[in-house]
Amino acid sequence: MLLLIIACKSDTKQNEEETAAETEVTEKTDILPFELTPIQHATFVMKWGDEVIYVDPTGGEESFKDFSEPTLVFITDIHGDHFNVETLNAIPQTFDLVAPKAVFNKMPESLQTRTKILANGEFFNFHGFDIEAIPMYNITQDRLKFHEKGRGNGYVISKDNYKVYISGDTEDIPEMRNLENIDLAFICMNLPYTMTPDAAAEATLEFKPKKVIPYHYRGMKDGETHYFDIKKFKTIVNTQNDEIEVQLLEWYQSS
Repeated sequence: MLLLIIACKSDTKQNEEETAAETEVTEKTDILPFELTPIQHATFVMKWGDEVIYVDPTGGEESFKDFSEPTLVFITDIHGDHFNVETLNAIPQTFDLVAPKAVFNKMPESLQTRTKILANGEFFNFHGFDIEAIPMYNITQDRLKFHEKGRGNGYVISKDNYKVYISGDTEDIPEMRNLENIDLAFICMNLPYTMTPDAAAEATLEFKPKKVIPYHYRGMKDGETHYFDIKKFKTIVNTQNDEIEVQLLEWYQSS
């Protein structure tokens, strides 16, 4: 077992007042079966045993200069904050990809040849992990245009009885609420594209992961970039269930 390592990078300029009010890094260090490094927004790295996993790699080669070459890459959706061909082409071509068909269709052939397509609800074992594609989509009427059901994937990644859920861009859908035995969940919360911290908390309280990390919380408010209140998410969850550990990490620290 390896200690959790937290490091943060971002090309995003963040308003200092919003940073102080809405972003915090917990001091607690937990034992996890992998090393975790947030990069920015939806992008992070997990070193799990001999595997180096990049999730939704964006930000160009510079964002990954301090990391080992990836062996496995997960892409959740076609949007540029999840799928960036320039970044995928810039990092060492040592990896296999897992992606939905909509992403595969937008890839150059050089990336398609290394990609395993996984549709919502499908399951397979790859690189020693049990991998299941979980639907991710909008259910609120005025948000339906952002993510239709069946296009993108959330993922449950399992190894040695440890299960990680990556939500991707989604609202608090039934498929999320019905998850079971999740050890660690990465949950998005940003408007207008996904859901509020309140809705994310309600879903979390229903499927009860042992640990949850809010991510992907930069969105828009009143026409301007806004960082949604992950402290509020933590308060709602722990007021009703203090057995769920909520860890707040910095995903938008200025470089």
